[in-house]
Amino acid sequence: MKVDYIIVGLGLAGLAFAEELIESGKTFIVFEDHSQTSSLVAGGVYNPVILKRFTPVWNAKEQLEIAMPFYKNLEEKLGININDKFSTRKVFKSIEDQNNWFIASDKPQLSEFMNPSIFSENIPGIIGEHGFGEVYKTGRINTHKLIENYRNFLIQKESIRFEKFDHSEISFSDHEIAYKDVISERIVFCEGYGLKQNTFFDYLPLNGTKGELITIHAPDLNIEFLVKSTLFVLPLGNHRYKIGATFNWVDKTSLPTEDGKKELVEKLDKVIDVPYEIIDQTAGVRPTVKDRRPLVGRHPKHTQMFILNGLGTRGVMIAPTVAKELFLHIEKNRVLDPEIDVERFRKVYSK
Repeated sequence: MKVDYIIVGLGLAGLAFAEELIESGKTFIVFEDHSQTSSLVAGGVYNPVILKRFTPVWNAKEQLEIAMPFYKNLEEKLGININDKFSTRKVFKSIEDQNNWFIASDKPQLSEFMNPSIFSENIPGIIGEHGFGEVYKTGRINTHKLIENYRNFLIQKESIRFEKFDHSEISFSDHEIAYKDVISERIVFCEGYGLKQNTFFDYLPLNGTKGELITIHAPDLNIEFLVKSTLFVLPLGNHRYKIGATFNWVDKTSLPTEDGKKELVEKLDKVIDVPYEIIDQTAGVRPTVKDRRPLVGRHPKHTQMFILNGLGTRGVMIAPTVAKELFLHIEKNRVLDPEIDVERFRKVYSK
């Protein structure tokens, strides 16, 4: 079998890069072994404002301008609805929070996303004595639904294999890569935290951060916007809400834990004051990087080999942008943004 590209991993990064290849008429095969779950279990929220500090997300406006048409195109292609648009309301903890909101909402990078007014009315079921701030242009991509449907799409195209990728079976020639029965011009690794098992790129400082979420049923809670406090309360419909998320830098498994559930419940009980039932719990390891920028670019030795990883907690927003940047870098020789280029870590490469 001969293709233009091999893609290893089909989370948001692999999916977004596959779309770039399809749009450009390139052939490819995806290898996916279901070992990484972060894209499948993610909340899928997109939000241009970092609400912990009232600062703009890195390149938020540019990312949204690419991401929104990208997901709309996927909805049409796959015949599904995955983009649930809503506003987000930040719970203020103090008068100081309110004052910081006023200051931030007046800044040019934030003014189009933040309502300068304070919502002081009571929201039944939500604890918020100091009121709320509203963020525009937020929403949720149903990542589980998207990836499951995209896998089926690739199955129909015979462009995916569900098997563990063995890095030791790669061989190189001047212009091609061979892997088992596949000959390819290039290979792109989109393995998420699975990168830690990739002997070609394991020098990169990927720090997996485990996140756990619970889903609750709260019959007396009736909101159609996301509430952000020490955690988020994300409406799913029919009085169901996804609650998250934890941050664990030690545990690198994708298994839900009692400690994770306990942490979420303790925080949730300070955000809502209505009865609820926990109906689900999920976990995944986010591929995070110490400088909070993605890992994108070419291997320092093997020039046919590339990486697209480290999307962290904002994969929904950033995946379409960095996938496009990598594709243009490979095919059009466009220079990568130094902030995302893996060249910034080349000095630690010793192989």
